[in-house]
Amino acid sequence: MKPNKASPPITVTQTFDCSTDELWALISAPGNLNDAHPFCETNEALVWDGETHRDRLVYLNGRTYVRNFQTWDVRRGYTLLIGEEDGPQSYVVWTIQATETGSSLTITVHPYLLANWPKLLSFLPYRLWIVPKMRRYLRSVTAGFSHVATTGEPVPRNHFGRHSWFSK
Repeated sequence: MKPNKASPPITVTQTFDCSTDELWALISAPGNLNDAHPFCETNEALVWDGETHRDRLVYLNGRTYVRNFQTWDVRRGYTLLIGEEDGPQSYVVWTIQATETGSSLTITVHPYLLANWPKLLSFLPYRLWIVPKMRRYLRSVTAGFSHVATTGEPVPRNHFGRHSWFSK
């Protein structure tokens, strides 16, 4: 399936008080969303080896997405396609960078939602509905990883508030 890059990207960055190596270990472990994702019911690695990475994410509301990793750049990040099996896919980029005091994680999503709509019709719904919802979601995900990096404890479910797309 081709990556969807038709929709404008939505980006969130979180800083961490840990090294890029420590952050990489956190985001690249099989099943990493089980501890760090506040809307994750389960995250099962389907294939997780040197060449291929694929997992299944079941959200708190039962929605099930598969993540198919496209690129894997050790200690720097990865790209992936996410969506329902054989359904529309969003293109996502996870990027790690060193900072003066630690590291940062940037997640950029090109959502499939409204991607096939004419730009004139999709502009307002995209800007007023999709972008705020996706930014809130991404902030919760990056904050969940920060919680794990800081405390060593799993993030409680819905810890940063419920989300209408993924919570019960």
